[in-house]
Amino acid sequence: GPSNSEGGGKVSLLKKVPALKDGDFTLAECTAILLYLSRKYNTPDHWYPSDIQKRARVDEYLSWHHANIRANAPKTMWIKVLIPLFTGQPLPSEKLQEVMEGLSTSLKQFEERFLQDKAFIIGSEISLADLVAIVELMQPVGVGCDIFEDRPRLREWRRRVEDAVGKELFFQAHEMILNIKELSNIQIDPQLKEQLAPVLMKMLK
Repeated sequence: GPSNSEGGGKVSLLKKVPALKDGDFTLAECTAILLYLSRKYNTPDHWYPSDIQKRARVDEYLSWHHANIRANAPKTMWIKVLIPLFTGQPLPSEKLQEVMEGLSTSLKQFEERFLQDKAFIIGSEISLADLVAIVELMQPVGVGCDIFEDRPRLREWRRRVEDAVGKELFFQAHEMILNIKELSNIQIDPQLKEQLAPVLMKMLK
């Protein structure tokens, strides 16, 4: 999302988070950051495989993800919690229905094209593709839209991701998302509301 801080502008020219500062080196965009970290710290091969075809499958999913899963899943959180918090007004239910229909189409493609009958997106081992996917798909869950409930193949994939990461770490990583509704109780500075409300509404167009 947007970051209006002076420090944020120095790290990311787009003034958006996430952003990484590693010494004098700065980097924006979550996928670029993940790939950079996996290379710098020589992570286990399954995260971003050295096998050229397996790596290409990770890249293929990451390329598809942004225009499909990411284009819809996070909007559930904005519609149900964040935009009402900053604008003081709930959005019409039709807006959520529209997003859920788009997400449903993407999930069907995700299961049929990428997951198929495999344990994980690129095969028998977890990769960065699975991490990027699960983080987005937990956002609807956090606002009460359980997209896993009626999708057994997707539900089993989530269970395998949890087991591969470790349940404690998995839920620690998603703690803020799963408790996002608690933000409804906080008080937002009126000036900040005035600044951010138009930006947030624009994100849904």
